Amino acid sequence: MGRKKQGNGRDSNPKRRGVKNFEGQIVRPGNIIIRQKGTHFVPGPGTYMGSDYTIHAAREGMVVFDTTRGKKLVSVISSATS
Repeated sequence: MGRKKQGNGRDSNPKRRGVKNFEGQIVRPGNIIIRQKGTHFVPGPGTYMGSDYTIHAAREGMVVFDTTRGKKLVSVISSATS
C-alpha cells in the first residue's frame, strides 16, 4: 500500500489558437489575425490564409469582422490617412 498514483504524464501543451488582433485594431502586412484549426473564420479582402489555416493581414489597415451566409468573414480595411 506504499504506492502513490502518478497519472499518465501525457498532458499536451496548449496550441495558443484564437483571435490575436481584434476588431478595430490596426495591423501591418503579415501580422497574424487569427490562429485556428480548420476554417472557422474565412479570409476576406485584405487578408490571406496560410497552409495551417492561420489568417494573416495582406495590407495595413483596421481589422473588421462580418458574417456572410453563416460564415465569419475577417477583413482588413485600408485607412486613407496617407
